[in-house]
Order: sequence, then structure tokens, then C-alpha cells
Amino acid sequence: MGFCLFDTAIGACGIAWTRDALSAVQLPEADEDGTRRRLLRATGEVPEATPPQFVQAAIARIQALLQGTHDDLCDLPLDLEGVPAFHRKVYEITRAIPPGEVLTYGEVARRVGDPGASRAVGQALGRNPFAPVVPCHRVLAAGGRSGGFSAEGGAQTKLRMLEIEKARFDGEPGLFG
Repeated sequence: MGFCLFDTAIGACGIAWTRDALSAVQLPEADEDGTRRRLLRATGEVPEATPPQFVQAAIARIQALLQGTHDDLCDLPLDLEGVPAFHRKVYEITRAIPPGEVLTYGEVARRVGDPGASRAVGQALGRNPFAPVVPCHRVLAAGGRSGGFSAEGGAQTKLRMLEIEKARFDGEPGLFG
């Protein structure tokens, strides 16, 4: 078990791991200390350490994703111990959204099998301990509005990540051009 910080195109991210899975991934906060604090709140006190090979490989793929490489990261192992069953379903569906594509909270709720659960989907994604491996930034409010985003910078960070992925809605040009 351990954690480390790593640089990306959007700032210093954090990652924590168990023996064979990722236990948390943290998008950048205002500074490295903020990223470290938020990651440790999610994981408890784990030591800062040199990441094992599988974590180094995950870091490289996350860095590439945040530079615009389309990689869905679906095969990265996640430690879901303690994650509620509904959240697990939401995360599974969200992980299947390819880079550059989006779903609405309502569409995710329908795929979970509970069409009236849009708000619950939003709450589950707001507690996502694995962003961007569970790409909650790819889930929007109805009508293509950004909706909330719990990372530093809120909706602006969400939109920036979608811009990096050249997100498209219903075959229309990307959000930003």
C-alpha cells in the first residue's frame, strides 16, 4: 500500500494502491499539498512511496489520457472494497464511456436499471474516488449542460477534460469548436 503524486497536463494528480489494485486516483487540487491531503482523506494514512510497476503503467496511461490520447483505462484494476453496490454499477457504466463521448446522468440511470435515479447517479459520481479512471467528467446534465464536478475548478475542469478528449455530442462538433 502506498501513494504518490505525479504530473499531468492539467496539474499534479495523486494515486494510491493496494497490493494489486488502485485504491484511489485524485485529480489536481489548487496545489500539491491540497492534492495530497484530499487523496489521504480518501485512503486513510498510507505512506508516500515509489509506485510498483502496475501503478507506474497506470500513471503513464493517465498522463497520456490527460494529454489527449484516447485510452478508456477500463482494464486498470480498482479496489472497490467499501464502495456501495449502486455506486459500483454507476462506475462500471461510466467506465464504458469511450474518450470523446458523453452520456447524461439520466442515460446512466437508465443503464443502471433505475431511470428515476439521475440525482443518485450524480451523487455517486460526486463521490468517485477514481477520476479519471472512472471518467465522471464524461457524464453531463440534461441538454448537454456540464452539471457538477467535484474536482478543483468544478465545471471548468470538467469542460477542460472534455476539450482535451475532443468530446462530441450527437455527431455535432466538439464543445469548443
